[in-house]
Amino acid sequence: MPDYMFLLESRLSPEQRAAMMRVQELSAAMGFNVYLTGGTVRDLVTGASLRDLDFTVEGNPSKIARELEKGGAKILSEDEKLRQVEILFAGDSDGSISAARDDHYVRPGTRPEIRWSTIMEDLRRRDFSLNAIAISLNPASRGLLLDPTNGLSDIERAEVRALTIHSFTNQPARLLRVLRFAARMGFKVEARTQEWFDLAIERDLHHTIAPEDAGAELRAVAREERPAVVLKEWEEHDLLEAIHPVLAKRRPDYDAIARLMKVREDLFTAGVRPKLATPMMLAILGRLKDREQSSVLSKAGFRAAEADVILNFEKEVLADQKELIGRKLNAPLDAYKFLEKMPVDRIGYILAESNNSAALSKIRAYLHKWRPIRAALPTVANELEALGYARGAKFDAIVEQVFGMQLAGRGKTPEERIKTLRKLSGIKEQPKKKEKEKKPAKTAEKPAAAPGAAPAAAKGAPAKAAQGQSHKNHPVMLKQAAKHKAANEQAKHASGGKKSSGRK
Repeated sequence: MPDYMFLLESRLSPEQRAAMMRVQELSAAMGFNVYLTGGTVRDLVTGASLRDLDFTVEGNPSKIARELEKGGAKILSEDEKLRQVEILFAGDSDGSISAARDDHYVRPGTRPEIRWSTIMEDLRRRDFSLNAIAISLNPASRGLLLDPTNGLSDIERAEVRALTIHSFTNQPARLLRVLRFAARMGFKVEARTQEWFDLAIERDLHHTIAPEDAGAELRAVAREERPAVVLKEWEEHDLLEAIHPVLAKRRPDYDAIARLMKVREDLFTAGVRPKLATPMMLAILGRLKDREQSSVLSKAGFRAAEADVILNFEKEVLADQKELIGRKLNAPLDAYKFLEKMPVDRIGYILAESNNSAALSKIRAYLHKWRPIRAALPTVANELEALGYARGAKFDAIVEQVFGMQLAGRGKTPEERIKTLRKLSGIKEQPKKKEKEKKPAKTAEKPAAAPGAAPAAAKGAPAKAAQGQSHKNHPVMLKQAAKHKAANEQAKHASGGKKSSGRK
């Protein structure tokens, strides 16, 4: 059982994991049992991307939502009657928190009586078995899988199975939903469920779908990864009329949908997690006139503020594009800062629908060049710190300056960056240490001068005199000196004899 918990945590983004941990903590503090349910568990089991975190608590979720709001979460909508809160967790992770309940129908097709219940009763009252699975997040049973309707087996068989014969009678919007799930996951409708579906169509139950329920399905399709597949299934079964007759007549703009889906893939490749529900809604309604678009959204239960966001979206995107290609954003750093603040759905819409080469060029540079440079900026900070510059406001300003230079194509190599960092920080390069001068090698001793040689020059005479003295004491020199003396004596005697004979 704990394997499900490990699988879940390994598949969650850091933001989703933080949101789940926070909901666990708050539920435990308030004494509520809490479970991950529905689409989150279904997508976990099937290997699909976990787009939402759906929590069910045995208690009132409003208390948890208020505490989450204090930590930066945003409440998107709240149904006090059903005790259901749609929420954007801190970190921009979508999700919902609902109270465990049981829907009691006095007669099929009537409005249900809502009763607050346990998690097992809540799972059994759901639409399809693949949505009736939960994972416990409570300390005593964390990771325990709850599957009272055997939905896991249906997932393994790749089937969508309704839980009761009255499933479509009680909630006709499930006619749209069963096709949406089957198309999204590539599943087939279970045989008995198909019989109930066909019977509901024969009884024209699709004409009784409440506008707000149809609107909820339209919102869900705009968030699908393959909305065109779902819409074509609805069209094939004549269910687009349940959304609006004019949409059924003019048909969705499948070309615009395809362009936006390609952009979604490109954004994923660039490491961006796009939320393209608003531009996708415009793509679905792309063949309709402005007045018709407004009528569809109104009938589908969109509040005035929601409809305005969709209807004014293109105008706001064009204003952003005009600013993006203006002179004020010629510098890559200025363009980067502008695009960093621009919502991803607007960037996606420009990529899908714009023909402005300047805007497209800057956006592609932002996605594929500038963002990777930004991701590598900690390396620049480490290099500056290694030079001995202390972190602080000036430190960050220098790193930002280098980032701007890199966006312009400079400072790519480590050598260039170090040189630039020294210049901006005022840290001079330390002078190279001079090598010590080598002492000249000792000259060999000169041989002794021959007898009668000229005396040495005055410069260095004392040293040479000492050297000469040492040579005089050498045995060879002494012997030569003795011979020299004897020769002198003999010469004197010879000279003396000649002189004496001359005087006589």
